[in-house]
Amino acid sequence: MFYFEVKMKFLIVYGTTEGQTRKIAYYMAKVLQNSGHNVLVAEAIEEPPSPIEFDAVLIGASIHIGAYQSAVTHYIKNYLNILNTTPGAFFSVCLAIASDIEDEHQEVARITKTYLDKVGWRPNSVIQIAGALKYTQYNFFKRLLMKMIAKKEGRTTDTAQDYEYTDWEAVKTFVLEFEKEVSNA
Repeated sequence: MFYFEVKMKFLIVYGTTEGQTRKIAYYMAKVLQNSGHNVLVAEAIEEPPSPIEFDAVLIGASIHIGAYQSAVTHYIKNYLNILNTTPGAFFSVCLAIASDIEDEHQEVARITKTYLDKVGWRPNSVIQIAGALKYTQYNFFKRLLMKMIAKKEGRTTDTAQDYEYTDWEAVKTFVLEFEKEVSNA
């Protein structure tokens, strides 16, 4: 008797402003590919495919000034009925997750919950992921503002380089747990 392990097709759709969410999306894809799955990664602004042909969907966006990328919102609303019947996960990327201030974590969780309620998507799993401080990509005013925030947080204010706060092990654990949940469904 022969047993064939059936691998799944995952779709990862993301929105990004400075590139950290893209980096996280491709890392997630690598984790899933290392488990033998087929993965398609698409940026929301580039008209990703319908989730109908996939076994599971991960959608990610980053919070900037209290909101997620509109292209992600458009994608979710466009495919809402399919998304709500397909195993799904939402990954929210925000620098505030790197903060030691619990109120900031609660605010990010509130923004995410309000967003998902507003768009009507009910993903199986949600994760908050710390982003990056990309000083070298900011214009003068944003660099100044981010430097003030970093100083308040007790973080580095050297604007000559970027700082990544993403916990890659936590991302990997989340993806593998989601994969296990989907395969056991």
